[in-house]
Amino acid sequence: MTSDSLSVNVDSSIKSEFSTDEGHKTIHETKHFPSNIQKAIAEVVSTYILIFAGCGAALVNEKFPLTIVGIAIVSGLALTVATYSIGYVFVPIYVLCQMMGATLVSYPLTLKVLHHDKVDVGVTVTKYLSSTSHLEAIVWEFITAYILMLTICGVATDHRGSKDLTGVAIGISVLINVIIAGPITGASMNPARSLGPAIVSGDYKNIWVYIVSPILGAVSASTLYKFLEVTQPVKPKSCDCNICSHNHLPL
Repeated sequence: MTSDSLSVNVDSSIKSEFSTDEGHKTIHETKHFPSNIQKAIAEVVSTYILIFAGCGAALVNEKFPLTIVGIAIVSGLALTVATYSIGYVFVPIYVLCQMMGATLVSYPLTLKVLHHDKVDVGVTVTKYLSSTSHLEAIVWEFITAYILMLTICGVATDHRGSKDLTGVAIGISVLINVIIAGPITGASMNPARSLGPAIVSGDYKNIWVYIVSPILGAVSASTLYKFLEVTQPVKPKSCDCNICSHNHLPL
């Protein structure tokens, strides 16, 4: 075998390897990028699961006391189930999707129908104690949303986090928040959680607290996490010059 033919074979092998990698990469990327419609449906379903469990536990608590610990466990487990079954998705209209899921739970499809329209959906509306001031309620909701979002950033978006424990960690953060803040403000942590039942019941008292405060808490947590985040190390890029066998860092 001549040196020229050997060179041709090596070049062909290298090119074949790179083209195969690119082919796999294209297939991989296409497979793991759902459409916005799929993401929207996933967001509706996951919110439905979470609100169904949380509001359902509140209704059951009216007849068969679960205590705040029971409601917290149900809420935490529901979010864990939603996380593992649906997964983490982001769709530009996620707020509308969450609103739809929360509203469907409250009346048209589930809770009132299953309870033969004999329940007061008003008990599922998040309210804070009369002894709690507006400022205190804002702080409580800010902190709970902050803790939840900080947890999500750490386990769902950070490359260092263990993806196997994503649902468990997020569910535990909800459980803790509900136990601590539930008896005081209801521990909404999400505007959709409060707006859905409020729309159905027509009770919008202090609803602005449950819209503004969780948003501020979530934005603050994500901003801080982005500031503290450790960037992922840049992996060496394989050289495709067909001359050397070095790995070059991208310029």
